[in-house]
Amino acid sequence: MSATRLNPLLIAAFLAILVCVVVVVLVIFFQPSSQKPIECFNSSADGAKPPPALALKTGLPIYWPLDFDFSDIGRGQDISTWQRAAIEQCYTLEPLDILAGDKGSLGPLVGHERLAIIQPRGLSPQDNVALDDWVEAGGQLLIALDPALTGHYDLPLGDPRLPTISALIPPVIERWGLRISFDDQQEMTVREAVFGGNAVPMSLPGIISSNNKACAVWADGAIAQCQIGSGQVTLIADAAVFEHEEIAGGNGVNLLALLDSAFAVR
Repeated sequence: MSATRLNPLLIAAFLAILVCVVVVVLVIFFQPSSQKPIECFNSSADGAKPPPALALKTGLPIYWPLDFDFSDIGRGQDISTWQRAAIEQCYTLEPLDILAGDKGSLGPLVGHERLAIIQPRGLSPQDNVALDDWVEAGGQLLIALDPALTGHYDLPLGDPRLPTISALIPPVIERWGLRISFDDQQEMTVREAVFGGNAVPMSLPGIISSNNKACAVWADGAIAQCQIGSGQVTLIADAAVFEHEEIAGGNGVNLLALLDSAFAVR
């Protein structure tokens, strides 16, 4: 023979090695990259600065699960929620039941710089007064009042744990020159609006109007931000990022972006 015949075993070994190399390369190339760590605008990059406190008043299962029972703590059961896990990447949540102290004083709000009120079950007259005074004195408020919640809550009508499906608008909102209306003919879909340079996904949002020159309306009318005295109010007529984990994004990135836009010092 004029040509040397290759050993079939060597050829098979070579092909096996080649296939293994190709597979490894493909796995590395197409492997989903891990999500980038969340960057908190109000904490130091090395984590030396502790997360700032964020007071929270809500009728949604954000801090506690919907079926939470205090006895669960003693039994060592998991009482976390995805919302709480997401927010506490950048903040230390401090839940509040009421906003006013004795005789309408600031009471529970004393010492807090930031407050998130998310679809509350209602604010008392004293709470309205305390909230107005707190904002006027320099407080930063994010308040979400959704005219039509889109989350599913497996509870019977009349159950006290059931969130308020259509937000109760506190009088202080009108005092700040803001009003919320609702288009019941809009399509039930998720759409993105831009606020503070961040995309905010929404579902069936309300429409905010304002007669206050210190307010700016954003996100196709779904978000307003106002300077009230020495403080700031951010009103969003939607709560989808607090209801749906998929809308909040991986690691709650969209939820945290909303908080960033509401509380960032500009």
